[in-house]
Amino acid sequence: MKKFINKILYEKPPLEDIIEEFLPLINYWANRYAYYGSPVISKEDLVSVGVIGLIEAYHRYDPSKNVTFRTYAEFRVKGAMVDEIRKLDIIPRSVKNKINEFEEKIRSLNIQLGRMPEDEEIAESMNLSLEEYYKFLESIKGITFIDIESFKQKMPELEEDDIFEFIAGDKKEDPYEIYVLKELQEKLEKALEYLSEKERIILALYYYEGLTMKEIAKILDYTESRISQIHSQAILKLRSLLTK
Repeated sequence: MKKFINKILYEKPPLEDIIEEFLPLINYWANRYAYYGSPVISKEDLVSVGVIGLIEAYHRYDPSKNVTFRTYAEFRVKGAMVDEIRKLDIIPRSVKNKINEFEEKIRSLNIQLGRMPEDEEIAESMNLSLEEYYKFLESIKGITFIDIESFKQKMPELEEDDIFEFIAGDKKEDPYEIYVLKELQEKLEKALEYLSEKERIILALYYYEGLTMKEIAKILDYTESRISQIHSQAILKLRSLLTK
């Protein structure tokens, strides 16, 4: 009888219905991640990747994990898009080396000045004009503030599904895993105090409120390009602090 009840409770609707229901969500995340993949990968490409991720979620979902299908599917959709962008290696090696230079320079200036350096000070320290500095910020819009590979190295024992359960808040979290995330959270909160109010607002609107760069630009009355530059600069500053 129990098996019969479980079968009714967890009976899957047709895949076509699931895809139709999740298309608005897939479009939403494709819009957000297209910012990182541009111009190499289009929003339409990411929608296709997201649908594939949804189909995989449909076939792999296990209700015994005590996670709703919607939560699991959204995780898979976002993960598929991020993986696709990573495969393309959007940021060239030469630019990555330049990013490391900027991080080190920002770190040094922060220590030297006792505060976060201004745009002009960062540009001057790298022998760039302000315009050249802003162009560089625009070119690194695919940068993220957390090095995922470093995070995996700290917890190599976690498989992909384990990481999902960990992020989703499974009650069987390992104390060490809790410590690693808590340490990261505390470092990030402290690092955010070093950013300007404008930088914090943009990060909050983008990562917490879920707005696109275009939407943020309209709210703050800036160009989308300028929002992208400020976002990249904020990420550079956070990385320089988090890798101390």
